[in-house]
Amino acid sequence: MLRQDQGPEHLRRAVWATVAGLTGFYLLRYGFGAPDMALYALFGALPLTLFAQVPGPAEQRTRTFLAVLPAGWALVTLGTLLAAHSWSAACGLFVVGFTASFLGVGGPRLGGLAAAFQLYYLLPCFPPYAPEALAGRLGGLTVGILLTALVDRLLWRDEQPVPYRVLLADAVDALASYCASTARLMAGSGGSGGSGGGGGEAADRSGARRDQEAAYRALQATLLSRVAPTERPTSASLRDRACYDVRAAVRHVRAQLDRLLAGAEGPDPGAAQLLDCAAAALRDAGRVLRCGSAGPRDDALAMALSSFRADRARRLVGVTALRLRQDSVVQAAATGALLAGEGARIAFGAPLDARWRWPGGPFPYAALRAPSRWWRRLRLHLTPRSVLLQNALRLALALAGARLVVGALDLPHGFWVLLTIISLMRTSAADTRGALPPAFLGVAVGAVLATLMLVVVGHTPAFYIAATPVVFLVGFSVGPVLGTAWTQAALTLVLILLFAQILPPDRQLPAMRLLDVVIGGSLGAVASLLAWPKGAGGELRRSVVNFMVRGAEACKTVTLGLCQGSGSGIGPGQGHGIGYGPARGHDAGNRSTDPLHPAHAAMLLAQAAHTQYRTEHAGRDRATPPWETAMQPGHHTVSGGELFLAARRNGEGPDVPADATSVLMTLADRVADDCLRATEVVRSAGADVPELSGPYPAAESAPLRCAVAQAQTRGPDADPAAVLLIADTEAWLTGVAHDAARVVRTAAR
Repeated sequence: MLRQDQGPEHLRRAVWATVAGLTGFYLLRYGFGAPDMALYALFGALPLTLFAQVPGPAEQRTRTFLAVLPAGWALVTLGTLLAAHSWSAACGLFVVGFTASFLGVGGPRLGGLAAAFQLYYLLPCFPPYAPEALAGRLGGLTVGILLTALVDRLLWRDEQPVPYRVLLADAVDALASYCASTARLMAGSGGSGGSGGGGGEAADRSGARRDQEAAYRALQATLLSRVAPTERPTSASLRDRACYDVRAAVRHVRAQLDRLLAGAEGPDPGAAQLLDCAAAALRDAGRVLRCGSAGPRDDALAMALSSFRADRARRLVGVTALRLRQDSVVQAAATGALLAGEGARIAFGAPLDARWRWPGGPFPYAALRAPSRWWRRLRLHLTPRSVLLQNALRLALALAGARLVVGALDLPHGFWVLLTIISLMRTSAADTRGALPPAFLGVAVGAVLATLMLVVVGHTPAFYIAATPVVFLVGFSVGPVLGTAWTQAALTLVLILLFAQILPPDRQLPAMRLLDVVIGGSLGAVASLLAWPKGAGGELRRSVVNFMVRGAEACKTVTLGLCQGSGSGIGPGQGHGIGYGPARGHDAGNRSTDPLHPAHAAMLLAQAAHTQYRTEHAGRDRATPPWETAMQPGHHTVSGGELFLAARRNGEGPDVPADATSVLMTLADRVADDCLRATEVVRSAGADVPELSGPYPAAESAPLRCAVAQAQTRGPDADPAAVLLIADTEAWLTGVAHDAARVVRTAAR
């Protein structure tokens, strides 16, 4: 068993549940003669040991368990008081079930405790209505939770999942190597890292491709859907928000390096030097992520960016369209590396640098208090399109409906009906149906064994006392490894053994358990069928399509803002080398004027749907779209658009000539149209593969020809900032179009 996947962790949890749960149970049941307190001590420990996933080191887990204690008191008190009527208990269960589940949007720490919070309310909300027993129930719960925290500190810990910051550091380091190899390729025979000659260039290109593949694999490992649930950066904390932004910046850098590797022309010593500085900055960001300490700030890359931009402005006369685009892509890659470094420092306690403190800047959450960050995260998912809201509503409705059914039928041990819903209900109807047959089989086998045990043993307390720890340990360690049927069989035996020590042994009890499981499983299946039956599989396509549509719209609105000065700036300005003119104010747009806000919100909802989809099994054997590829145009729109909106912070920056505005808007319309056509590929599941208007070679690009004409016709009188703004915007738009074309090509294969 220990060689099985997660076998050691299941064994540790079984030992944890046995020692923490049964110590309090035996002490209170036989030492103090308080069976009610003993039951609550047991159920204070079991949800935390068997169902909860509490991340972090031992000291942090202990603080989490202690924080659960007052919440448990409140839930047991609420359940005890609302047990007077079935309707009041059901209403309370709806509120508790929804709240505990929906708070999972705050991250794995809260989400991992949802089942425990629901069970703390479930047990006391059933008859008998006994408010006079509240003190004993709270005392038993306190004993169970404190024993859980104590035993957790004493037990060995299985190997913990790799922290997300380490996975992210690996990706940043791999990208740094890719950036350095691209720099060597661009240096050519004229660069310090060049090999010289055609053979040297071929070797450099081959090395760059190897580093490209390594960077791709490392970035794939940081996808939230591939990270252990307890390590996903999905909370509203500064660390998680900053780590998420670091990955977005790194993904943007990789996209730019891919473009350079595909079509760069050298030698270009200036670009190679800037990419070397970017690689060094990425390596520094990787060190910050790996060691967990911000350390001193290094402004070498910021100064290199300013120098590179100034050099671009000086050599505009005679520049070619290809060189304009290439320099824009190099600059975008270096700026992304700069953002990654700042995000890594923010993640580990560094204050936001004064140069980034613009309203609507790239790290707006760094200036917010924790309550504001949490409220914004909750508000984002208060929409029927959020799979997290769907899950919370689905479970709350199932639990509340089951509580009404139990009350109407006056079922004994109705708690088992709702326990079945919590343990067997999945996020899709197909997954729920798939879990029921083995569960019913396991409960039936367990009921038969339990009945035979009650017939043979009868009222012999010593047997139940001795057998319970053995069944606990074996059942809860081996059962999860062997599957649902074994787990439910073990759980049935455990419950019968426990209740035989609280109440007189009843041979009808196993049959009641089987009936309750069948009722609970059926109610859960009906609820799954009626409320969002397809789970994330049904929502994911809609969410990704909406993200792609919002990204297409943002291409046009951001370009219009850049050309007309209506964009809300989010960048640091000229001091970091990406501004296009002097700052003339510190006020920036808010959510209502941010053209990227709809795309950004759609991106987060699509990411949540994709993360849940990876946990579902129904339909996994069918051909599915490459969701990461489908979302890439939107990601590129958001990350690149954020960088370029700095050019028009509150209307500042250069004036874009009317002819350049016209061709840029035409290009934005074409790119948006290509993105919408790629959207049809995802919407039709690959049945419709349209023709795109691209490719977009630099020599044929109308905006680049316009920029070249501006530089050559006006000569020294040309506005360098306007020329560079045209080129940079064109490079961003054609990069988005490149990602849209990849979506179509992937579907065609």
